[in-house]
Amino acid sequence: MTQVLTFKIEYLDGGPVSLMPCIDGVTLADLVEAFERANGYMDPAGGYGGIVPAYFNLGPLTSYFMGREGPIEGDEAGEIYALFCECGEAGCWPLIAHVRSDDQIVTWNAFAQPHRPKRDYSGFGPFEFARSEYDEALAIAASFDVE
Repeated sequence: MTQVLTFKIEYLDGGPVSLMPCIDGVTLADLVEAFERANGYMDPAGGYGGIVPAYFNLGPLTSYFMGREGPIEGDEAGEIYALFCECGEAGCWPLIAHVRSDDQIVTWNAFAQPHRPKRDYSGFGPFEFARSEYDEALAIAASFDVE
């Protein structure tokens, strides 16, 4: 069964756009914080915010969220920041995911918190999205003025 990806769009203090991924209507930040708390990751749990394209050169959003803009932390293809820090910065406290896709399904998996490499996120996800719905969500997110 696939999940549905949407983006909650917010403007930070009247400035740049923040794109918060939501899975089946729940923010990814809330989902990962609940996972972290359930697994005893309290140093800290949570602290995530939406993606702020104006603060980090992601490339075209439709390409970025397909994992086509190159790795952001390691050397594995398909790596993206799924979340930035709640302060809006990419490298401060991000959540990394790996994107895999074919003509039918887009999958987010292999999540990691680069500042806490010993945390095991193997029980978080994977999240699978119907490709057509995923493409539609990306088109909507990309339509917002992100500069």
